[in-house]
Amino acid sequence: MPQKRNYELRKRAERLMETRGRITAATLDLHRTVGPAATRITEIARRAGVQRPTVYNHFRDEASLLAACSAEWRALHPRPDPAAWLQVEAFGGRLRLGLRELYTWYRETEPMTANILRDATLVPALRPFVERGLGGYLEDVRRILTEPIRVKGRRRARVDAAARAAVDFHVWRALAPIGDADAAELSAGLVELAASG
Repeated sequence: MPQKRNYELRKRAERLMETRGRITAATLDLHRTVGPAATRITEIARRAGVQRPTVYNHFRDEASLLAACSAEWRALHPRPDPAAWLQVEAFGGRLRLGLRELYTWYRETEPMTANILRDATLVPALRPFVERGLGGYLEDVRRILTEPIRVKGRRRARVDAAARAAVDFHVWRALAPIGDADAAELSAGLVELAASG
């Protein structure tokens, strides 16, 4: 009898995880296509094949659903690892490598990233994910890419400003039509110009 009970509990847990996965996948698809601000629980439930209360049973609030979606998205589309760029000591080489990898990732994730950044001002629960998530990541990227530049004062402020522009999603989007390699080269040139004073 205990074996049957354990089997039933395991099957129930599997069904719950599968339902949770369908809800998360439906939410991600809506965030990618229409954005978080236009995503409605009713549509999530319809796409996941569940009732509206089931969504709330799995996710007590918007923040918990956003956290699950964020974790799933990062697993599917990992960001480039800026720690790997530390192997390249030459400033120009590190800068170009990092920007090329970042721009490739931007291209891969463009619809979702654009919607998330656009809707972060409209959906209060989304703001912390953007600020701590992508915002914190881009600060690390900027710091690692400009670390070899040994300048201070006004020149450091110029380098940091140019690097912030170079890693910005919207700047990449403006440059994207020329291709990621050329866009990375152009952005790297801006940072180098700022460094040269």
